[in-house]
Amino acid sequence: MQVKSSSTNQEQLSFNQFKEKVLQDYKIAVVSRECSLLGRREVLTGKAKFGIFGDGKEIPQLAMAKAFKKGDFRSGYYRDQTFMMAIGALTPQQFFAGLYAHPNIEADPMSGGRQMGGHFATHSLDKEGQFKNLTEQYNSSGDISPTAGQMPRMLGIAQASKVYREISALENSKFSNNGNEISWGTIGNASTSEGVFFETINAAGVLQVPMVISVWDDGYGISVPAKFQTTKENISEILKGFQRNDTEKGYEIFVAEGWNYPQLVEIYSKAAKIAREEHVPVLIHVKELTQPQGHSTSGSHERYKSKERLTWEKQHDCIAKMRDWIIEFELKDESGNTLKLVNAEEELIQIEKEAKKEVSKAKRDAWNDFLNPIKEQKNKLLILLENLANQSNNKAFIVKLKNDLAAIVDTSRKDILSTARKALVYVRNEASSEKKQLQHWISEYLKAEQPKFSSHLYSNSSKKVSHVKEVLPTYDDNAEIVDARIILKNNFDTLFSKHNNLLIFGEDTGKIGDVNQGLVGLQEKYGSTRVADTGIREATIVGQGIGMAMRGLRPIAEIQYLDYLLYALQILSDDLATLHYRTVGKQKAPLIVRTRGHRLEGIWHSGSPMGAIVHLLRGMNILVPRNMTKAAGFYNTLLECDEPALIVENLNGYRLKEKLPNNLGEFKTPIGVVETIKKGTDITVVSYGSTLKIIEDIVNDLNQVDIDIEIIDVQSLLPFDTQHDVVKSVQKTNRLIVIDEDVPGGASAYLLQEILEKQNAYLYLDSKPVTLTAKPHRAAYGTDGDYFSKPNAEDIFETIYNIMHEANPSKYKKLY
Repeated sequence: MQVKSSSTNQEQLSFNQFKEKVLQDYKIAVVSRECSLLGRREVLTGKAKFGIFGDGKEIPQLAMAKAFKKGDFRSGYYRDQTFMMAIGALTPQQFFAGLYAHPNIEADPMSGGRQMGGHFATHSLDKEGQFKNLTEQYNSSGDISPTAGQMPRMLGIAQASKVYREISALENSKFSNNGNEISWGTIGNASTSEGVFFETINAAGVLQVPMVISVWDDGYGISVPAKFQTTKENISEILKGFQRNDTEKGYEIFVAEGWNYPQLVEIYSKAAKIAREEHVPVLIHVKELTQPQGHSTSGSHERYKSKERLTWEKQHDCIAKMRDWIIEFELKDESGNTLKLVNAEEELIQIEKEAKKEVSKAKRDAWNDFLNPIKEQKNKLLILLENLANQSNNKAFIVKLKNDLAAIVDTSRKDILSTARKALVYVRNEASSEKKQLQHWISEYLKAEQPKFSSHLYSNSSKKVSHVKEVLPTYDDNAEIVDARIILKNNFDTLFSKHNNLLIFGEDTGKIGDVNQGLVGLQEKYGSTRVADTGIREATIVGQGIGMAMRGLRPIAEIQYLDYLLYALQILSDDLATLHYRTVGKQKAPLIVRTRGHRLEGIWHSGSPMGAIVHLLRGMNILVPRNMTKAAGFYNTLLECDEPALIVENLNGYRLKEKLPNNLGEFKTPIGVVETIKKGTDITVVSYGSTLKIIEDIVNDLNQVDIDIEIIDVQSLLPFDTQHDVVKSVQKTNRLIVIDEDVPGGASAYLLQEILEKQNAYLYLDSKPVTLTAKPHRAAYGTDGDYFSKPNAEDIFETIYNIMHEANPSKYKKLY
């Protein structure tokens, strides 16, 4: 921002325009600070549960907002309220609505009360769940709390700009303007100690993507000073090796004083120009910041800061410094007249008074808007309870419940519903119209309120996975029998021709066509941008996928082996799996994560942590195809959908033979549907992945002892058997075994709960349901290691036989 500057690249302003913008910035900073101060009070008085605020970071965020353009994305940190206010994406009333956890996406557009305050997002999707024009708005990807967890996604958002610039066929005004968009990241200085920070920094330097990272440095990580956080106590100093030079690509690195408004504006303008035009990543280390109220409302920073530090912080408060600068600012015009931003301090005092009034009103309005619907329901219930009490033998107890509820000043939804449910217990043996009214009220209240806290875990749009119906593979009469990997390769080839926004990337994915040759030749055919190798860095491979999927691309992030997924599990669980939920359906990232696993060799390649994955990745589809035709069908299905998914290909199946379909790219494996691959009468056997082949191999052995099993392939763990076909099988066989190579209590326990509790299969069992799993440890190396660690053919045969022995000991004699 320059006043009558000769620069051709920066905004030129008249002095009055300059003055107006500066004073507007100052007011935003003061409003934001007042929100922080009043927010803390609301927590301490009990109106809000917890507060974490952006006080002390206001001025650099104003500078960042000036360089931020429509189409850009923020991937940030829970101190960024001033930035959000500066781009017009957060009002003070919305700030307080978030603090009170208002469960309405209109009142709290950040998360509909699902996240604590300080977690920001804009709306990328319309009411139908389809992408809006993202180039016409300022964008903020939905925040998460885990420190540095925003970094991998930031990388992917930036890479999308690079992809849109490099592939002209992808030109789409809805998502990009020639790749000019910047991914703006923010992070606290202490969080730069996290591994994913360094992983992302390295990856962005390799990829050369338009990313500007701001490190807010106030010298502490909660109570721990920088000397315990960072070598040399200086993140920009230790990252100097990433600085680009005349012959080597890398970063541009700037250091700024967090209280120096004109310097910050200039640096952010330079950083944006470099990133936007050259696609070079930029790091801005913003030093000498303060945190006037400490880390959060959980404690006081006076406990761990010295008197000298507290005095320094008061002197270097960024708003106070900006205030001094405004008062002292002078500029000579062409006639030699002195131009000032304010003629007297009273002008700033007036701005400060107006800010306080605005924030105070916003707080009151937000609280009333939050509380009024609750009061209405409370009053309705009080009337119901009064009527119920008058007709009940337990009047005294119900009246006490009513009075206790009436006495609660700031009533919660929990208080109301809990009281109603307790009252119902007192009249459980009574019959009255008042009891029926209460039962109806509870049912309707739950129906109205539960979705406010539970909706949008998965897509509600026309592209949800359940809308895609099965299309069977078809075959020529003389269909070729090929290595199964060929089916994957040829299907991917078809998909890349069909979807020009499809990309795939991972370790060994590009040049050699993945470690199992499922992509051979595709990089040469479609280019290294669409079929790409990456470094060994699983968290940021997933982050690339999340960010690009949020910007309209269809990425497949390849994690070489299932065990390696653990490196990325935090990002998958905390970011990808929760994205649609935590934004109440206002953002999505339909990323496909491809990996391979089941019964690999050795401790570090043999893990099948499916139970952990199923529980940690609610919000994703978890797919476990038994062969490559099924896997290819899942890819075809998912590319018609808008939900994220993990596909675990069966490593043992790549070189098994399968018939080559003639409708590649078109056949679709349904998600949430099991497949009965062998019918039988004696026992239902449920399994998935490579273990299915072992089960199939012993069918004849079981037949020889007169046991006829029905085999069901799970196909997808999440969702599981939406048509309830397993219970239909159990109705026929009256017996059930779940076989799994996960540890005891893992995926098998999950499946058993689904079958027994959700499908009520217990009603039809004549024998105890059984799970057969791997041992509690990882599989030891080699053939013998696998045999003694995971369910083998004899284990499966004997377990099934023993179930039949218990049912009919005279027919099935005890083996040993």
